[in-house]
Amino acid sequence: MQFITSLILACFVAYAGSWYLGMHDGNFALLLFMAVVVTGCYWLAERFYFLPQREKAAQALQDASTARMEELTKMGISRVDGDLANIQAAQEKIRAQPWWLDWTAGLFPVILVVFLLRSFLFEPFKIPSGSMIPTLMIGDLILVNKFHYGVRLPVINKKITEGTAPARGDVMVFRYPPRPSQDYIKRVVGIPGDEVAYLNKKLTINGKPLSKTSLPDFFDDDTLHYSKQFEELLGDKTHRLLNEETQPAFVSGASDFEFKQNCNYSIEGVVCKVPAGHYFMMGDNRDNSLDSRYWGFVPDKNIVGKAFYVWMNFGNLKRIGSFN
Repeated sequence: MQFITSLILACFVAYAGSWYLGMHDGNFALLLFMAVVVTGCYWLAERFYFLPQREKAAQALQDASTARMEELTKMGISRVDGDLANIQAAQEKIRAQPWWLDWTAGLFPVILVVFLLRSFLFEPFKIPSGSMIPTLMIGDLILVNKFHYGVRLPVINKKITEGTAPARGDVMVFRYPPRPSQDYIKRVVGIPGDEVAYLNKKLTINGKPLSKTSLPDFFDDDTLHYSKQFEELLGDKTHRLLNEETQPAFVSGASDFEFKQNCNYSIEGVVCKVPAGHYFMMGDNRDNSLDSRYWGFVPDKNIVGKAFYVWMNFGNLKRIGSFN
């Protein structure tokens, strides 16, 4: 068992290491699920086989010691120095988990709790880019509600409860359609059936222009750059967004994607009809966001959850809190 356990642990380390080195696209949900299965099997084996065997061996040692003391008593010897302490120490050693069970069965409860929390309640993410500035900054550590849009089975992401339908203005984490192994975060702009128009940097939903109020320019401490800042009312939520005066309005380099025929591109921007079961997503940093304008719609099956809270930013503790 020591050799088999060493081999299994080596496989986990090799997978994680090669993923870290960029040798392949890792799947943390799958890795965590496999860890639960493997450690769960060891935990069951420990509880119903290995532990009883060790207890049986410890009891056998106790019985042998008792029998020996009975024989010595018959011979007139009533006390043996250190005998009781030696027996107790030997029993503790027998009952102790070997390292290969300590690193498998011993970790099962912790891994199971993490798996359940991450899969069905809340999952942490780190913001890697500036596409959601000023709402979310690079380095923000956020929490994502995994059950708001319906509970989904881990790994395969199959929805098993309906939950609340995504609404315009929600900040959503989803599997990037061109590369589902990668998670993206954007704002829901269009829901199924909506006609979304982003022309000359003005957003219109179903023919109605959204309210957009000018705010003081936004200064990015990382790039030392000022951007035009606005407040927009999307659905029943207000949020801030950025525009760059020097960036053109037209969408350059849109890829081929499913339902691209629903979109009409022009020098002014793009107009799209959102198909059933899909969503149109945009970043709040409007001129610096790779979003649905470029790679298309997000299907319902790709939804991960609703982002709602910054729980840490090591560079700026004032970032901690909820956001719209």
